[in-house]
Amino acid sequence: MLNLSKNALYGLIICSIIAIPSFLLGNLFPIIGGPIIAIILGMIIAIFWRDKGNLEEGINFTSKYILQLAVVFLGFGLNLGAIVATGIQSLPIIIGTIFIALILAYIMMKILKLERNTGILIGVGSSICGGSAIAATAPVIGAKDEEVAQSISIIFFFNVVAAIIFPMLGRILGFSTLNGDAFGIFSGTAINDTSSVTAAAATWDNMWGLGSSTLDKATTVKLTRTLAIIPITLVLSYVIGKKDNNNGDNNRDNEGNESEGFSLKRAFPTFVAFFILASIITTIAVALGVDSNLFIPMKELSKFLIVMAMLAIGLNSDIVKIVKTGGKPLLIGGTCWISITILSLILQHLLGIW
Repeated sequence: MLNLSKNALYGLIICSIIAIPSFLLGNLFPIIGGPIIAIILGMIIAIFWRDKGNLEEGINFTSKYILQLAVVFLGFGLNLGAIVATGIQSLPIIIGTIFIALILAYIMMKILKLERNTGILIGVGSSICGGSAIAATAPVIGAKDEEVAQSISIIFFFNVVAAIIFPMLGRILGFSTLNGDAFGIFSGTAINDTSSVTAAAATWDNMWGLGSSTLDKATTVKLTRTLAIIPITLVLSYVIGKKDNNNGDNNRDNEGNESEGFSLKRAFPTFVAFFILASIITTIAVALGVDSNLFIPMKELSKFLIVMAMLAIGLNSDIVKIVKTGGKPLLIGGTCWISITILSLILQHLLGIW
């Protein structure tokens, strides 16, 4: 995996260099975020740079293995103890919204006859945590770069819409302005990506002078949702591998290499195991009194690596093809997002939170 040629290493370096401005712009415009800026930039560059020659190996390496490494470092942002202690209130809503989104994505994927991988990625992206969930799931199911790019673009669109309209919607619906719990849980369960969750929650705090109470609640709920990456990726790996093996099909990775259907390694991918280990290390360290700020550099590194991988995915994608075939994925993404929003509101009302 790490045996890169000199030219392939140049491809890796080019991806990292181009990713830097995308990462910085993402920090300046968090409602958009670095990953979507990177993937759009990559697709634009790909229009003019079709023949990547010997650099293609390094670009493919970035889109696959750097993406997996980013997921591992993502684990250092998860303190399992704090999430369990403060996220239990929102757990029924999280489970309910994840379930409804995955079921609807599967049903609509069958009805619309959409490619399996795209349907799965939109489903997990909508139900769990946007780009991070897609990043974790894509290697497990062997998704192509264009499928990843299209799924993230769909999720991004609804993230931006939610970040803009949710504070106004919360005000219309009569969420309490005395504390940020209700709106924090709402935004944390019904918005997909962390950047958009924080944007909506921070807006609510600013509207009502709540300091950071809404943001803290929304972030905790969002991190609790992120934990669902672990069981979802493991189940998907097992089910898809078993199904392909029973059908006599071979799986292919992003480079087109065939694999052998189901195996124990695919059922428990190494990078997912390291993601879990990183979360456990963070939890134990914080429990022993280690300052959680110690893990901030690793969390930031995870964000940059995701941006870098998205840039590579953009370079491997055909933006014209994605736009032409985007109708069905957009319909699935919209249905999942609306259903999650409605169910989150219903469950909050039934649980007496709102």
